[in-house]
Amino acid sequence: MNVKTSNNLTEIIGKQKVINKPEVLDRYSHDNSFSSPMQPRLVVHPRNADDVQKTVTWANRTKTPLVPVSSGEPRFHGDTVPSVPEAVIVDLRRMDKIIRIDRRNRMVVIEPGVTYTQLQPALAAEGLRLSTPLLPRQSKSVVTSLLEREPTLVPKYNHTLLEPLRCLEIVWGNGEILRSGDAGGYYPTLEQQWEMGLAQVFSGGPGQVDYYRLVSGAQGSIGIVTWASVKCEILPKVHRFFFIPSDNLKDLIECAYRLLKVRLGDEFLVLNSANLAAILSKDADGIQALKNKLPPWVIIMGIAGRDLFPEEKVDFQEKDTRDIVQQYGLELLPAVSGIGGGQLMSTILNSSPVTYWKLIYKGACQDIFFMSTLDKIPEFVDTVFASANALRYPVSDIGIYLQPQHQGTACHCEFNLPYNSGNKAEIDRVRELLETCSEALIKQGAYFSRPYGIWADMVYNRDARNKEMIRTIKGIFDPNNILNPGKLCF
Repeated sequence: MNVKTSNNLTEIIGKQKVINKPEVLDRYSHDNSFSSPMQPRLVVHPRNADDVQKTVTWANRTKTPLVPVSSGEPRFHGDTVPSVPEAVIVDLRRMDKIIRIDRRNRMVVIEPGVTYTQLQPALAAEGLRLSTPLLPRQSKSVVTSLLEREPTLVPKYNHTLLEPLRCLEIVWGNGEILRSGDAGGYYPTLEQQWEMGLAQVFSGGPGQVDYYRLVSGAQGSIGIVTWASVKCEILPKVHRFFFIPSDNLKDLIECAYRLLKVRLGDEFLVLNSANLAAILSKDADGIQALKNKLPPWVIIMGIAGRDLFPEEKVDFQEKDTRDIVQQYGLELLPAVSGIGGGQLMSTILNSSPVTYWKLIYKGACQDIFFMSTLDKIPEFVDTVFASANALRYPVSDIGIYLQPQHQGTACHCEFNLPYNSGNKAEIDRVRELLETCSEALIKQGAYFSRPYGIWADMVYNRDARNKEMIRTIKGIFDPNNILNPGKLCF
């Protein structure tokens, strides 16, 4: 590629793709986290991989920090807020093409600006679907969600924590392009690969290195992904949702282990009454009223039947599930507190409404999330509740979401702390609760596998060897430290 040598970015990729309006820059200077605000210098809207490569090459020449962004507002983790002055935001949302849907191989190739709201209807038209995170916001980038390892709802198809992500096209921090997996073989373009019957299915390589893992969870600090191939599921012909309620979390966990072991069901998650009410309600009053009626804890389980004998498959799984649940003194129910499985299914299998569901109750929310195993979750719940009581934060407001992953061998544990962003006392209380809980949980064994914000120091100060290894990798692929400096341990 012939890259212009000008130091003026507008001359390199085009004036219409570079924005410096103060009102636009201000929107990227902060998010819904407690990260310190910092206004970027410019916002760039690339249209293709060539634009991205030119921008990265220019940034290396001028030593300009770049902050990749793929999802729209609201944003929550501080990873898209600049950490150093004079940074340029690389907003990939206009790269929003669904490049190819391959029904035979159940694959889709998409650009980073594609959202779940855009992708799911297109897949449904081909008889496919994608397992999503819990109610992703309408502006959420599919590629970002997968790269950041956000948990999806179907643990039995979650063969690795990166599932269903496969091949990537990556512009490294040094400006070079690599296609990972079997997309990095002998045929340089996707079109040539498709002509040869290749479908970008295998994620390993090229060679002996799984390059796609290097950009996973890296918060845009190693490379910028310009397209990704993703494995899809067959769209169910019959789909039913059920509830397994309980007053005791430990009883639910024992039952969950048994169900996960024999791979029953598709969607499988655990919510407390606060989060289930927040998902089902349209306003704060509705949340408050509903959570007082709901059981304290509930397993939500979807059972799906696809092309072959769908009714029979759902029926036998429902019967087997009911038999197992009864062994633990629990019930498999089609509805709880007047909420039917069909109503919940239509809610959960779509994106969040216009107002993101975590913001409905009080207008703002901070999350604490980490990885563990299901059996340890009750101890973490006790820790968070004790810290909340000490700081006089209402325990009844704390939402809890447990998502088994990797076929049930691991669990995403998430605590949601809603608060009023206009009340300084509440802000200070939640900020302190976030810090004290996070420190207590990591000492207790919580694994913060996605260390945003304050968690980065907690994680990397405890693991000097891995910290040095990650810095070495950063030095290879981004030697001038232009990609999102200040995040992770960089």
